[in-house]
Amino acid sequence: MTTSASSKLSGILLVLTGAICWGIGGTVSQKLFQLDGIEVNWYVTVRLLSAGTLLLVIQSFTHSRSQIIDVWRNKKTAVQLILFGLAGMLAVQYTYMASIKHGNSAVATLLQYLSPIMIMIYIALRKQSALTRKDLACGILALLGCFLLLTNGSVTQLSVSRLAVIWGLLSGVAAAFYTLYAVQLIKKFDSLVIVGWAMIIGGLGLSLIHPPWKADFASISTETYGYLIFTIIFGTMIAFWFYIASLKSLTPKETSLLGSAEPLAAVGTTVVWLHEPFGFYQWLGTACIIGLILVMQFNRSGTSKRMNDKQPHSR
Repeated sequence: MTTSASSKLSGILLVLTGAICWGIGGTVSQKLFQLDGIEVNWYVTVRLLSAGTLLLVIQSFTHSRSQIIDVWRNKKTAVQLILFGLAGMLAVQYTYMASIKHGNSAVATLLQYLSPIMIMIYIALRKQSALTRKDLACGILALLGCFLLLTNGSVTQLSVSRLAVIWGLLSGVAAAFYTLYAVQLIKKFDSLVIVGWAMIIGGLGLSLIHPPWKADFASISTETYGYLIFTIIFGTMIAFWFYIASLKSLTPKETSLLGSAEPLAAVGTTVVWLHEPFGFYQWLGTACIIGLILVMQFNRSGTSKRMNDKQPHSR
């Protein structure tokens, strides 16, 4: 095997591992909410603060250590980073976890993956690009996928709670903002620096409302701590680190396409491990949304490709 082929295989393994860790991490988060009465507020705070710190530690050992401080030297950049941490990172994490809490990991992940459609609509409304027939086809595919996923083919009732749907759709909106707003920051600094600090900022912001140290630690079981550590290390830190590392040997398009393994991992583990019921029409809706993701990635061009060249993942 040539060096380039070996490097590409390594990149594929990295991005697939990262995507699968993200998907499984969502399902493990669902399990956490089912144990010991873990609250979304406490969990999101601890997860953000811990994972953000670990990502900055990785940055200091693998990339430019000076960037960790340099990002704060410019007032405009510092303000942008704080806004990104609160309105981007915290919003994405909180809405995603709230959707899992009120529904399940599979539905929450798939709803968040509708963010490219929301970005497409936003860009069209801003008249930055006109909607094409392919865009309209993607919109129809998204609506059909959502309908089947959330109703399992029924026109009278939802397959998950309304709160799960609302939080999931808000997660998609937050992910769209996260994706668009991060562009200007990622152009100047490494993704690990921006996301690491954004997580810490989001965690500190939520700590002011829900201090993480105010919890009944005596009631938390060893099993719960184990799941918590898994979601921080594997579901966040390693997942993001591997995803970014894969860009060294894969194109952003290849990385994004392989990253579609995440919703498959989320759906699979939710159904198999947590025994969540998933009907035929929900599987069909899942196929529509994953198909939508693949179609949009294959048809990336111009602005959208440049926008995503160094795009951090939102999990």
